[in-house]
Amino acid sequence: MSNLFDDLTKKISGKDKKIVFPEGLDERILTAASRLSADGLVTPILIGNKEEIEGKAKEVGANISSCEILNPNDYSEFDEMVQAFVERRKGKATEEDARKILLDENYFGTMLIYMGKADGLVSGAAHSTADTVRPALQIIKTNGRVKKTSGVFIMVRDEEKYVFADCAINISPDSQDLAEIAAESAVTAKLFGVDPRIAMLSFSTKGSAKSLETEKVENALQIAKENDPSLVIDGEFQFDAAFVPSVSAKKAPDSVIKGDANVFVFPSLEAGNIGYKIAQRLGGFEAVGPILQGLNKPVNDLSRGCNAEDVYNLALITAAQAVAE
Repeated sequence: MSNLFDDLTKKISGKDKKIVFPEGLDERILTAASRLSADGLVTPILIGNKEEIEGKAKEVGANISSCEILNPNDYSEFDEMVQAFVERRKGKATEEDARKILLDENYFGTMLIYMGKADGLVSGAAHSTADTVRPALQIIKTNGRVKKTSGVFIMVRDEEKYVFADCAINISPDSQDLAEIAAESAVTAKLFGVDPRIAMLSFSTKGSAKSLETEKVENALQIAKENDPSLVIDGEFQFDAAFVPSVSAKKAPDSVIKGDANVFVFPSLEAGNIGYKIAQRLGGFEAVGPILQGLNKPVNDLSRGCNAEDVYNLALITAAQAVAE
């Protein structure tokens, strides 16, 4: 696990990326922000009332003297932000609406990214995933490669690293969605030093069963190959055929994947969520994420059960995504 973050630290060192933390009064956020600024890796931007944040930081023993603190209620460029938001929403919000909406710390923080005042955002310690993702989808929006964002976990055990997707966002992805998830997961894998070998998972291997579900995965594979012929990708696979060389030799002897896949694209959120939790709880893997992919700028979502170490690590990931843009 330490090697994973050592590599990320090297990527972001000296890049002076600014990461927004909308939950500026949360003890876990303050503790992580103190450590991040002390390590000189990123400049944390804390959102909220300055006196309240400084008081809470003193109470929990966090040194935030090197952090920026911005309050939507007295932000000097709030009028400019309001106009930028109205233009971005293209008639879906009036100026009056914008003045109310932008008092919400997640919307305010996301607009800081859009306006070039920050490089990424980490939220979710006290907010739902929807509260974090909705402003990003409305303001940052998806990049030109995909129509939807998706969420991956990096599964780490000693020197092993695997990418599991989508385990966080899309409940029932169609073939186009799965193809996009596969391609974006390859980009994320490279960020973490993984040379992507992608398996499109199902309950069937190479036509051993036929159903609408297996056809969806087959179609996704063809779309992904057409979109990017350089991808090392195949399917549909049962997990053992993608991961165990001896099983692969029997079930898919002609495949480019020889039981050596390291990026696993699940056919549904249900499967992905169950899969990563089994690997985490029974396999002893640490699950790093969810990491959101497919956005124009990095925005990432914490679990509400997170600790300060989780916040620190996700901030490093967010900064590394910003560097890789």
